[in-house]
Amino acid sequence: MLQDDSRRINDGDTFIALKGYNDDGHKYVLDAIKNGAKKVIVEHGEYDVQTLIVDNTNEYLNKYIKMNNIDVKLIGVTGTNGKTTTSYVLYQLLNMLGIKSSYIGTLGYIINDELTTLRNTTPGKLEIYNLLKDSYNNNIEYVVMEVSSQAYDQGRVNNLEFDYMIYTNLSRDHLDYHKNMKNYLNTKINIFSLLKDTGMGIINIDDKYSDYFKIGNYKTYGINGDYKIDNRYNIPLIGNFNKYNVTAALSVLYDMGYTYDDLKDIVTKIKAPMGRMEVVEYNTNKIIIDYAHTPDAVMKVINTCRELDVNKIITIIGCGGNRDKGKRTIMGDIATKLSDYVIFTSDNPRYEDPDKIIEDIVNNLDNNKYEIESNREIAIKKGIQLLSNDDILLVLGKGHEKYQIIKDTVIPFDDKLIVLENI
Repeated sequence: MLQDDSRRINDGDTFIALKGYNDDGHKYVLDAIKNGAKKVIVEHGEYDVQTLIVDNTNEYLNKYIKMNNIDVKLIGVTGTNGKTTTSYVLYQLLNMLGIKSSYIGTLGYIINDELTTLRNTTPGKLEIYNLLKDSYNNNIEYVVMEVSSQAYDQGRVNNLEFDYMIYTNLSRDHLDYHKNMKNYLNTKINIFSLLKDTGMGIINIDDKYSDYFKIGNYKTYGINGDYKIDNRYNIPLIGNFNKYNVTAALSVLYDMGYTYDDLKDIVTKIKAPMGRMEVVEYNTNKIIIDYAHTPDAVMKVINTCRELDVNKIITIIGCGGNRDKGKRTIMGDIATKLSDYVIFTSDNPRYEDPDKIIEDIVNNLDNNKYEIESNREIAIKKGIQLLSNDDILLVLGKGHEKYQIIKDTVIPFDDKLIVLENI
C-alpha cells in the first residue's frame, strides 16, 4: 500500500515523502524504511531500498490518484457548524435505506458501523484515497465526507469529484488561518467547484451567505427552501439547529427520489454523533456535552437549552490556543449573557498559557456571573457540584475529543468520561 505517514507503514508498503503545509515527509523516510517500507518515492536522497526520485511528489501523487480512480459516489458537507451531525445523519439514513455508505469526518472513518480515528476532519489526499479504496473494496456505494476549508485550501480534496455538496452555514471560525471572513467565504465557495457537471449543490437558504453558493445545479433547504423543514418528522435530536442538519441530509434523499412516507419511520431511529448535544442524565438534571467552539454554535446551544424545561444553565467553556484570538471575548460575552453561571477553563491550550487565554476571554466582561478554573477536570467537577434540581450543565468545546493538547503533547482527556466518573 502507498502511505505518506511513516507511522502507518506495514512491511512491504511504499512510502511517499510529501511536502505538506507544516511539515516535509522527507524527514521521515528513514523511519518509514525502519518500519518496513520496501520502496520510497522522494524528490531527493539515496536510500537502501528501491527509490523513485520525482520532481514533485505531490504532483506524482495527484497523477497516481487520477490514474487509479475509485468508483464510489461522493457526498460532501461543508460549512462552519453542522458538518458532523449532517454527515453522520445522512450516513445513517442511507444505510437504513439499504444503500451501503461510509463516513469520513471529524468523528473518524466509519464503515460497517466500525470507527477508525483520523488526524483531521478532512484527511490528507492519500489517506482519503486509501479510505475510498477501502470503501470500494467493501462494496460501498456512497461516501459521505466532511469537507473543511483548510482541506480545500491545502489541496487535500482538489482531485475529488462530488455528486452532492451540502452547504450548512457560515460564521466566524478559523480566522487564525484564513485571516478574514472574506477569505474564509471564498474558500467555502470554491469547494463547490469540486461538484461534477451533473452534481447537485444543497444550500441552506436561511443562511445569510446562501446566495454566494447558488452555483450551477442546486436546490435549497430551509423554511422557504425547495426542500422545507417538515415538522411532521419525529426527530430524536435536541435543538432547532438539528432540524436544519436533518433537513440538509433529507434533501439529498429527496433529490434521489425518496419521499416523506419513505423516510418518516427511519428518521425516528437516527442517533446524534458523539459529543453533539450528548445528554447524560443526573438525578433531575441534564449534563450536555457538545463540540460548540464558535460564537454562533455556543449561542445556538445555550438558546436551545433555554427552550427546555430548565431551572438554571451552567456552562463550562474555554477557547483553543494558537487559534483565532478575536473570538475569545465574543464567546465569553455570549456565554455569560445567556447562561446563569459560567466556569471558564482550558480547551487545547497548545503553546499558549491557559491562564492568558482565559484572561482574553473574560476581558471587558460587564458581569460577574463566572469563575475561572483552568484545570478542566476540576472545572467539570465544580459544575456538577453546582447542580440542584432541573438544571442543565453544558460542557462545551471538545465534544467527541478524547484528549487535551498541551504544547506538543496529546494528553488523554474525555469530557464524558470525567462526567460519568463524578455523578
